[in-house]
Amino acid sequence: MSRVAKNPIVLPQGVEVALSAEKISVKGPLGSISLAANPAVAVVQEGSALLCKPVEGAANANALSGTIRAIVANMVTGVSKGFERKLNLVGVGYRAQAQGDTLNLTLGFSHPVAHKMPAGVKCETPTQTEIVIKGVDKQQVGQVAAEIRAYRKPEPYKGKGVRYAGEVIVLKETKKK
Repeated sequence: MSRVAKNPIVLPQGVEVALSAEKISVKGPLGSISLAANPAVAVVQEGSALLCKPVEGAANANALSGTIRAIVANMVTGVSKGFERKLNLVGVGYRAQAQGDTLNLTLGFSHPVAHKMPAGVKCETPTQTEIVIKGVDKQQVGQVAAEIRAYRKPEPYKGKGVRYAGEVIVLKETKKK
C-alpha cells in the first residue's frame, strides 16, 4: 500500500463529506468540491477521518490510493482554508487591475490584456504590481496563475515579466562584443 495513503485525512470542524460509488463531495465554509470516484480506491469515513484503501485485484490500485488521498486532502483543505497564489509584475509600466471577474493587465503590448476568471476563482490586486488569486480548488488556482504568468514570462536579461511571489530568476550576463 502507498505510504501516502496510509495517513488518514482529518476532517476539521464544519467540513462535511458525502461518499458514493460515483463521486466524493466535500462541503465546507468556503464552498464545495466534488471528485469522480475511482473504482480502484475505496474511500471510507471512520469518525472524523477519511481513509483511502486500494481495492484488491485492481491494477495500479496502490499508486492510485496515494494520489486519491492527496487530492481529497487538498479538497478538504480548500473548503476549510482555501488556496492562494501570489504573482508580482516586474517592469516599467506593467500594471494589473481587478474588475469583477476580469483581470486587466498592461504588460507592454500594444493592447491591454483582459483575463476572465473561471467560476470559483477570485482575483485581487492589493497594489498595481501584485496579483492574489484565491479559490477552493488547488489545481484550478494553480492553472489560472500559470495562464496569467504565460502572458509575459520573466525574461532572462532584465527579469521583466510576471513572476510568482518568491520566484528567483537567474539573470544572464549581457552579451559582449
